[in-house]
Amino acid sequence: MPGSSGIPGGVGYGLSHEARNLQWLLTDVVEEVPGVRSVAVVSSDGLLLLSSDPGQRPDGGGPVDGPRHSTADLATIVAGLGSLTTGAASLMDGGPVKQTMVAMEEGSLFVMTISDGSLLGVHTAPDCDMSVVAYHMALFVGRAGHVLTPELRRELRQSVEAVR
Repeated sequence: MPGSSGIPGGVGYGLSHEARNLQWLLTDVVEEVPGVRSVAVVSSDGLLLLSSDPGQRPDGGGPVDGPRHSTADLATIVAGLGSLTTGAASLMDGGPVKQTMVAMEEGSLFVMTISDGSLLGVHTAPDCDMSVVAYHMALFVGRAGHVLTPELRRELRQSVEAVR
């Protein structure tokens, strides 16, 4: 579909070049990293900005093996985990949190801080290569950090709300 992000439930038409570029970067994480189930970008105040749909392949090719919950649930978990780890780091005089990883029997959750305080969360299958996930997340964070301005966050948030 022309102008579409390729991300079901994602943003697409009528967006700025920067917003479409972030969508492309997010799609790249989902498509290029084996075992990625879902991805969410959450603002520093906990609002969902970008996401993949865990129930569909990014190319629209049907269901994937993943949780039955929405990326809004992932965004909520990422925001809560980000807040918890920031508080813990503050209490321990540990400085800013760079990344968090939760290993579970049936998968993993990776959370990485973006320079503006936003968070990138990635839910993976248990057999994913953690170093590949971390590498692609770092690429996304490095590329997204300088363009995720307050104006762009507002545009992304409005586009997520329009889809619902």
